[in-house]
Amino acid sequence: MRLFVLAVIASLGLAAPAAWAQDAGRPEPGRNQSRPASKPDASRAVTLDSLFDRLAKAENEREAEGISNLIERRWARSGSDTADLLLSRASEAAEKKNLDLAVELLDRVVTLQPGWASAWYTRATVFYQLDDPVGAMADLHRALTIEPRHYAAWAGLGQIFMASDDKGRALEAFRRALKINPQIPNLQPIVEKLGQEIDGQDL
Repeated sequence: MRLFVLAVIASLGLAAPAAWAQDAGRPEPGRNQSRPASKPDASRAVTLDSLFDRLAKAENEREAEGISNLIERRWARSGSDTADLLLSRASEAAEKKNLDLAVELLDRVVTLQPGWASAWYTRATVFYQLDDPVGAMADLHRALTIEPRHYAAWAGLGQIFMASDDKGRALEAFRRALKINPQIPNLQPIVEKLGQEIDGQDL
């Protein structure tokens, strides 16, 4: 299931963490709810690297969507069932516009799993809905520090820069997003227009 996130980037067609969390929040059979997070093993990391390589080479939106779904499913799992469940509940609260509850739950998630990019990204979407672009930007930076290939976070930063009329930094962020996922819907025309405005060059 795919939704739009971060009201500011809805027009870009990016997948919402709420959708990822709904799957991630369902405990798998035999998993211990209190089990601490485990570090991803080398084979999992290699698989993710391979997916990003395929994503960068995707020839159309349909192909890219299938690959990005696989990437986002990996992002959606923290390694802690408790954190996954809290993120799922926070996303549901945000969908119901209970934003204060969503932030409260997400505060607990980032405390439990400070190295989970999806948690910071999700809280950024809620901060933006609360009209707190500074908080949203800070959390997007945290997400990107953890996972520099988080194309949705780069696109979100770009839109926040656009809202503040900082077109140069917006263009840079959008270009970073497209370098990772060249098939993000509706983003290429925005980058082309900004590029012409800023440096007078067709991209």
